[in-house]
Amino acid sequence: VQLQASGGGLVQAGGSLRLSCAASGGSFRSYTMTWFRQAPGKEREFVATIYRNNNNAYYTDSVKGRFTISRDIRENTVSLQMNSLKPEDTAVYYCAAGRPVLSSITDKNAYYHWGQGTQVTVSS
Repeated sequence: VQLQASGGGLVQAGGSLRLSCAASGGSFRSYTMTWFRQAPGKEREFVATIYRNNNNAYYTDSVKGRFTISRDIRENTVSLQMNSLKPEDTAVYYCAAGRPVLSSITDKNAYYHWGQGTQVTVSS
């Protein structure tokens, strides 16, 4: 499956952005869809996911209550609504598709399809 991420940009602290990831060329329903991010000099880290087996959403603690992940089966897209953005949210955001077991949903090595990344910059 091919993934195309979009929606990044520059926003002031407290603002909002909505990222989208369009999937093509595969069975979208069969994948767990996940957002990761990577800040300069840091490891790529898990942000949020929709797990394919139960359709539940899971978030890293630092974004709970601020970010919402959703998927549109008809449009083959997964979105990340980001509210109350903070400077520490600044990173390149990547969407990923895979079929990890639940215990591995936060592990970037469990995903084998990646989008190209979209830059999110939050100014203070």
